[in-house]
Amino acid sequence: MNQLLQLLKIRRSVRVFKNKGIPKNKLEEIADAARFAPSARNLQPCEFVVVTDKAKLSQLAELGENGRFMAQAAACIAVFSIDTKYFLEDGSAATCNILLAATALGLGSCWIAGDKKPYSLQVNALLKAPASMKLISLIALGYPQEKSVFMMAEKKELKTVLHWESF
Repeated sequence: MNQLLQLLKIRRSVRVFKNKGIPKNKLEEIADAARFAPSARNLQPCEFVVVTDKAKLSQLAELGENGRFMAQAAACIAVFSIDTKYFLEDGSAATCNILLAATALGLGSCWIAGDKKPYSLQVNALLKAPASMKLISLIALGYPQEKSVFMMAEKKELKTVLHWESF
């Protein structure tokens, strides 16, 4: 099977990580993959903040109840976008590239919501983002605690979600 298609099928959210740092070159490679995401009119409005400082990871984890596990992650990548017409779409495309690149490099990841959450302005302040930037997502990264973490996640069957010509 095509490697990309296999990667798409094995990626899943990971919330339990080993206590092991991620080499800087891997984090740069992941951010570089995000940079290549498509963007409307090729504006490339996204920028990325990599957080590896444990104290800062703990602060981020405390901001939202659904991201508490981030305190145990080796890193977090915050995806920001300039406030353009399609900032959310552009930032989501970059986020997907981060998730897939992490999987390709043997890392676990989990997308934590951003823009619509009440803590988004607190994240902006903590990471010293310019006022013109909107938080799209926080992605927790680390080596998965479980060895069998990259398995086929339960998904709906194609025939239940695919329609031809109309709904």
